[in-house]
Amino acid sequence: MFSPRFQLLRSAASMMTRSLSTGAALKQGKVLDMSRGNPPLHVSNVRNRLREIVGASTNWSDHQQALAERVSLSTLLVNSQNDLPAKSMRDSYVDVYLPLGSEPQLREKYLNFHNTVRFGRILEDLDSLAVLISYSHTYNPALKKSPLSIVTALVDKIDMRQHVIYPDCDIKFTGHVTWVGKSSIEAKMHMSQFHGGSYAPVLDATFVMVARDPENKRAAFVNPLTPDGPEEERLFQEGEANKSRRVELSTASLLKVAPTDEERKIVHSLFLNTLDTKTVSFRSRILPPNSVWMEDAKLKGLEICHPQERNIFNRIFGGFLMRKAYELGWANACSYGGCRPSLVAVDDILFQKPVEIGSLLLLSSQVCYTQGSYIQVRVHSEVFDPLTRQHNTTNVFHYTFISDCEVPNIIPKTYGESMLYLDGKRHFNQTVG
Repeated sequence: MFSPRFQLLRSAASMMTRSLSTGAALKQGKVLDMSRGNPPLHVSNVRNRLREIVGASTNWSDHQQALAERVSLSTLLVNSQNDLPAKSMRDSYVDVYLPLGSEPQLREKYLNFHNTVRFGRILEDLDSLAVLISYSHTYNPALKKSPLSIVTALVDKIDMRQHVIYPDCDIKFTGHVTWVGKSSIEAKMHMSQFHGGSYAPVLDATFVMVARDPENKRAAFVNPLTPDGPEEERLFQEGEANKSRRVELSTASLLKVAPTDEERKIVHSLFLNTLDTKTVSFRSRILPPNSVWMEDAKLKGLEICHPQERNIFNRIFGGFLMRKAYELGWANACSYGGCRPSLVAVDDILFQKPVEIGSLLLLSSQVCYTQGSYIQVRVHSEVFDPLTRQHNTTNVFHYTFISDCEVPNIIPKTYGESMLYLDGKRHFNQTVG
């Protein structure tokens, strides 16, 4: 039997549906439809549910005390994944509602000056939803608080299915766990919007989460996942393939190995195209027509990380970091292309280190690859310690935008810029090619 607290969460959040409809799959988002018509969780309550699960508080002083008390939960962790019961995909199903149409007071938070929805806010909601999905998978009704600290490790990919998100139409998020390792969880999410009498797909997202101990210092085991039926087995195998792809890409990183023969030829061709034919000197470079030097296609920003932006573990909320990086990247693409760009995809956002409250967060965006009307933007974030003068990388973000018109070619000048160019080309090819 489930505890009363769990029954409350289940009825309010529609998180733990117990039946799976035959052959159910949302073809648009590859997320299984596991609902039975239960009312979805209101988006404003997602983070409240997360606070309940880990025992956090909205009050600053109480929040710090609650986190200190979580240390004692380490005794509840298991020594082996085999000690945890297997879960199904329907155990983690979450249905969340963003009523922009029926609750106009919400629109101010999500509205931008183009009269569409701020995508940075959607990134925040997706990040919170992925955490809730992961906790739904690891839920133990015998425990009052979860001993796990589940955080975002990677945004594997977000694919846009339409460019316009209407500010006055209701939005629905659905998602569930699709793959599990020993301490890692892949969550797939689908976002749709009610327009023209029905819900239409807007985006598909894949996040990778990691579970750690109550102090967020070491890895912790999560429940294994048992696929039920051919559709769930297909999703699970996709998760295995995604993991292998990520390992392969990491191994072939330009920070570790030299470019391929084809990539070296591309760099050399770019160099030859910028030589001054009058002097024919290695030191004399001329910008080709309809081109921009890479060094002239940057935008930078600074954020002071206040407690208001903290997550349930007293670090800066990953969704906030994604929103700020996206908005800077979008502004750079807008400035570069000379008109408003549309997002095509978010690819391979890596969370390397947590950002502490009080940090000085430096954001640097760079247009690193262009093709036709496409603009590939890389945003690098780092924490600066004014006392030690040290910089530590926390995140790297990759965004693919498309402009209404053809944009200038981006041209690297140095070897380092050439590597950024090739890395941008790789990410572009994964997204569009």
